[in-house]
Amino acid sequence: MRMTQRARNATIAVVAATAIGASGVAVGAAAAAPAPASNPAAPAPASTAPVSTTPVTSATTAGAEAERASYADVVRRVLPSVVLISTTEGLGSGVVLDEAGNIVTNAHVAGDTTTFQVQVAGAAAPRSAHLVGSYPPDDLAVIRVDDPTGLKPARFGDSAKAQAGDVVLAVGNPLGLSGSVTSGIISATGRVVTEPASGDGRPGATLPDAIQTSAPINPGNSGGALVTVAGDVVGIPTLTASGSQNGASVQGIGFAIPSNLVRDIARQLVGSGHVTNSHRAAIGAQVGTVTGEDGTPDGTGIVAVTNGGPADKAGLRPGDVIRTAGSTSTPDTQALATALAAADPGDKVALEIVRGTERLTVTVTLGELPAS
Repeated sequence: MRMTQRARNATIAVVAATAIGASGVAVGAAAAAPAPASNPAAPAPASTAPVSTTPVTSATTAGAEAERASYADVVRRVLPSVVLISTTEGLGSGVVLDEAGNIVTNAHVAGDTTTFQVQVAGAAAPRSAHLVGSYPPDDLAVIRVDDPTGLKPARFGDSAKAQAGDVVLAVGNPLGLSGSVTSGIISATGRVVTEPASGDGRPGATLPDAIQTSAPINPGNSGGALVTVAGDVVGIPTLTASGSQNGASVQGIGFAIPSNLVRDIARQLVGSGHVTNSHRAAIGAQVGTVTGEDGTPDGTGIVAVTNGGPADKAGLRPGDVIRTAGSTSTPDTQALATALAAADPGDKVALEIVRGTERLTVTVTLGELPAS
């Protein structure tokens, strides 16, 4: 069976975090996506199924914790909270949110499926589950098992306190090997990464503020847990960088959606089945990459604008080609998404556009990415 995991090339930009969007096409990310220490999300609506949270203990302040010979005690605490999710499209992982049976995973693990089989650690038979809600712009989804008996909620930490050098463990089900654990460190925080497009051509989410880790993340790890040596979940692994550069293969570069964003989006999905506040910026236009005569990307073209939206109010039209956003070149939609990833709703951004034979500068006051 195919493993559901994005172990393909990821577009990486060392820029801070949030998103812009488009009608029909999600361009850029805000909580990017996954996610935001530099742009903290506003408090989400209270859920009837609360998620457990505790401060995260960093390896740099934990002293001898980072030099321990074994993390078996941490694994014993975390494994019961990490499940194997089976769909008609493949396998992935999930993390138990609460005793009501809600489990958070990646939107790309859930895919277009609405029913699932969930294998809980120590249980002989899988449990049936159904989709609660999905929010692809942040690559997050929540499913709920029909029988929540004995589920152990994970303990979520404060990802804003995570820092480069902290020791972390990636817990999941790579290649269908249930309950597998790998170790590494947090390599960086605040990364902006763009997931690869899906098989049907839909653009991948742009995740701002992603956690970069050296802990190996393999197919099937998606939706699992990135945990500290204190056993606190600080991220949900979502993809790895792969490929080669100058003949050398890429190794030890994985990314996770920070736990603060995960909690916020999950609470909204649990509360109503939808995301009611994306906390992410948007230009209110559907866009696509324009190619030049030589077939290379030559700008981000506006396909359609949302009536009354930011682009419409700024006078942008279908057919306009965005060449720069601020001081950043935008040869394609991913570049535009990354350039605007640090923006918040209400921010102003200067777009240099080409309209026919004219070159114009248009200032757009960003709106909010529509909720799910």
